Order: sequence, then C-alpha cells, then structure tokens
Amino acid sequence: MNAITSRLGHQLSLVALDGTRRPPPPPLVLVAHGSRDPRALGTVSTLVERVRELRPHLSVRLGHLELDEPLLSATLASIDTARDPRAVLVPLLLGRGHHVKRDVPDAAAAVPGLRARVAAPLGPHPLLVETLYARLVEAGWRTRMSDAVRRASGVVLAAAGSRDPEAAVDTRHTARLLAERLGVPVAAAYASAAAPTVPAAVRAMAARGRHRIAVASYFTAPGRFATACAEAAPWIAAAPLGTHPAMARLVLHRYDQALAAPEPAAERELATT
Repeated sequence: MNAITSRLGHQLSLVALDGTRRPPPPPLVLVAHGSRDPRALGTVSTLVERVRELRPHLSVRLGHLELDEPLLSATLASIDTARDPRAVLVPLLLGRGHHVKRDVPDAAAAVPGLRARVAAPLGPHPLLVETLYARLVEAGWRTRMSDAVRRASGVVLAAAGSRDPEAAVDTRHTARLLAERLGVPVAAAYASAAAPTVPAAVRAMAARGRHRIAVASYFTAPGRFATACAEAAPWIAAAPLGTHPAMARLVLHRYDQALAAPEPAAERELATT
C-alpha cells in the first residue's frame, strides 16, 4: 500500500495545476562506497531496483567511490548535461565524514556543466533505527523479555569508523535512538579509524554485567568490516541494513530533502533530521 501511494503521489506531482506536464525531475545518483565482497554490489543493485519500484518515473543510477563498477565518475560523466544539467547525489553512507564532505562533492564538481546537489548521508535517521531493530529481531533478538533478561542484555552498534569526529557524533546519535527503541544499553563501536573497537566495546559491556550482547551491523551492505564485526559477537550478530524496505524510503526522503533545499545551500546540504 505504501508503494502504491508513493507511486500515485509521484505521478500526480508530474502534472501542474493547469494540466500540463512538468519537466522530469533530476536523476537520483546513489553513491555507494564499493567493496571487494561481491555481495555488496548485489545488495546495492537490489536497493536501486527497490527505489525505482517506489518511484518508477525517476531516473535512478548507481556509482561507486572505489572498488566496484560503475565508478561514480563514470556514472556522472554519462549524464547528458546539455539536455538537463541537474542531478541529486544520495550517499549510501551513514554519517558525516570525508567521503560525504569531500569525495562526493569533488566528483560532482569535476563534471563540466553538471549542477549537482549532494544530499545528506542516510544517518542518523529513525528509519535506520527501525531497520537495525528489524535486523536484530531477524537474528534472534526477543521483542519481549523479562526484567532479568533485559538487565543482562546489551547491543554493540558496529560501524565502519572515521577520523572525522562528526562521523562518531552521528553514530552515537544512532546508538542513543536504538537504545530508546530496544530498552537496553547500546554502545557505538568501530571497525577502523576510531575507538572503541567492537571487541573492546563487548568487553566493556560484559564488565558491567551485560553478558547477553548482540552486535547490530551499521553497514549498508556486506563486506570485510561487517564480517569482522559480526565475528566478534558473543551472542547474535544482525545482518547489515541491506535492502530493507525502509532503506529505499530513506533514500527517496534524502533525495526530496536535497531537491527542496534552497539553491545556494543544497549542493552540500548535510542535515541529519
């Protein structure tokens, strides 16, 4: 029903009040990081298809920062800027960091004639929290538990990590939202470039009497980091966010948000609400 409503609403948005057809919206370019794990490309490709299903009249493309094809540079170069110079880039990244602040805008700026808006990263956002919750339940998290079990339970939110302190702020924000959703402590931890590591966060939580510890995978797709973090789980490890329906909805929300922003600020809008 949500998909049907979304498609109908979008079709109506293409028609002006006088009955004439509005010009097509700028293409949505999903920007993935890229991975040597072949499952990552399959996951983000499926997510692209889910976005297209929700908004069939929108041109949706995929570009990678590295390791996978098509590369972002090639995807952006394929846009016919003579016909329409606009594009909206939506990073499949979960917080602020070098890729969002520099790499994605720089790739857009390198294409002559392209007027690109860079959307906010996907996180933090309540839709991500609902996806994390769903993945934990799939892995075996109990939606109902006794007080004794709850006092013994905790979650480590495993993220990629970044040297940018704002990325850690965003991850901790998501951890707080997830803790509110679950009713147990949630500790942010990282696979690289930041502390604590996932094993260190697990040990710290166990030292506080939380021995029923799950690892929530704060990654958009499978990969080396996600696998390593899952292996550190003393109990259950959830799957990455992947192609959960909420992810496609969030991608379109970020697209709409960037498109609606005032022109001077839209190109590097990094709002997280």
